[in-house]
This record gives sequence, C-alpha cells and structure tokens, in this order.
Amino acid sequence: MRQNPERRTALVDAAIEVLADQGARGLTFRAVDQRAAVPTGTASNYFPNRDALLVQAGRRVFERLDPGPEVVGESLALPRTRASVDRLMHEMVGRITAYPSGQLAMLELRLESTRRPELRAVLTEQIRANLQDNIDFHLDSGMPGDADTVVHLYLALNWLILERLTLPDLFDQARTDALVTSLVTQLVPE
Repeated sequence: MRQNPERRTALVDAAIEVLADQGARGLTFRAVDQRAAVPTGTASNYFPNRDALLVQAGRRVFERLDPGPEVVGESLALPRTRASVDRLMHEMVGRITAYPSGQLAMLELRLESTRRPELRAVLTEQIRANLQDNIDFHLDSGMPGDADTVVHLYLALNWLILERLTLPDLFDQARTDALVTSLVTQLVPE
C-alpha cells in the first residue's frame, strides 16, 4: 500500500464526500478517485479493500470534528454554570452542522455498520471513546450535571443535528438555537 500521508488523507476526505452525496452503495474506489481528482486506481493503491476505506472515513470524521486545543482552552476558562454549558452546546452544534458531509457520512457509516460487524466494532469503539471523553471533560471541568446529563445531551442533540442536516426546513436556525437552550435548561441543573 502507498504511504503518502497527504494523498491518503485527500482520498479519505473524498470518500467522506462520496458517502455524504451518494451513500454507502456509491462508495467505490473509482468514485473516490474521481472526487479526489486523482488517476483511476489511486484509491485501490492506498486501501486494501472497501471496508478499510469505510473504517478510515469514520476515523477521519472524528478527527475533523475535534474542536482543537483553542476551543478546549476557552471552554476551561468559562465559569462552571448552566449558561456555559449552553454556550458549549451551541458551539458544538454549530461546529457539527458546519461540516454536513461529515455528519451525513457518519450516518451512512452507522447504517452500513448494521451489515458489517468489523465496521460496527470500530464505530462503537470510536463513539464510546468520544462520549467518554465528553463525560470526562464535563466532570473534570466541574460543569454542572453528571455523566447522565452528558449522555442525555448527546442523544438529544445528535437527533436535532440529524434533523437540521436531513430536513433543514423542519427547524430554522432560530428554532434550533432555541431548542438547544431548552434542552440545556431542562437537562443541566443550576
């Protein structure tokens, strides 16, 4: 397999776009090559099979959605209040909805994982670790609420994000913002 890391990343990013646009059935090496604007056969030189490409796409979505040290640092500087949690949840929803192809690709990967046990195992591990990181951050930073608070916010906001990306006319931005605040108010103690 080829080892050019920049080319590999470009191919995985192209795979994410293909997943978002065409679904899992549309994810072929040829489609990825076309989306990445590379010669036909390039993706097959980097990935041994389609499953490996699916797994890498899932990992890459999480990399791209990571808020980064600057946002984490700003979060740690906030007061430990419900209002701060509200601000963080608005930032998170904004960050995720600003990368719609990543979230739609992840939805396709989740659906595909129902038929592919290896992909299911990888996604379960990734999502479990991501959720645990969020719980740990919340608890370690002293924000109000407990582990269940984080899980409830995760579940509710994920569905709200799904609605925004798949049925964007259902809730406009103002309604989405109001719903985020309402969820935080209902789930996060004073």
